[in-house]
Amino acid sequence: MELKFKKLRQTDARRIILEEIKDLTSHPTADEVYEIVRKRIPKVSLGTIYRNLEVLSENGQIQKMEVGGTQKRFDGNTSNHYHLRCVACGRVIDLTAKPLKEIEKTVSKLTDHEILGHRLELIGICLSCKAHKH
Repeated sequence: MELKFKKLRQTDARRIILEEIKDLTSHPTADEVYEIVRKRIPKVSLGTIYRNLEVLSENGQIQKMEVGGTQKRFDGNTSNHYHLRCVACGRVIDLTAKPLKEIEKTVSKLTDHEILGHRLELIGICLSCKAHKH
């Protein structure tokens, strides 16, 4: 998926938030991003974090993951990929399988739409939560 980023004013907070999210594979919540960024900018506010996460997401520089009943999570990997979320602890991991490429091509042919991308989240219970359940 090719996105044309809007030219955003580059603030220290925005730059650091983007750097930190790009370095993480844990798909952090806004609160987790806040705790990480506070180590570099001690006086940053939670509101600044929330606003910048929304702006970066709207601009296509990060991916916002919204699932009903759970906190939003953010992903620095904006390429097409899939997620597996534990319904017990909320942990999210990336999956690298690419089974939807053919579906994209078929849908494009059938509908004459240019397919820009897709999102897929699988849900389950992680090994750690499964072990605690027994």
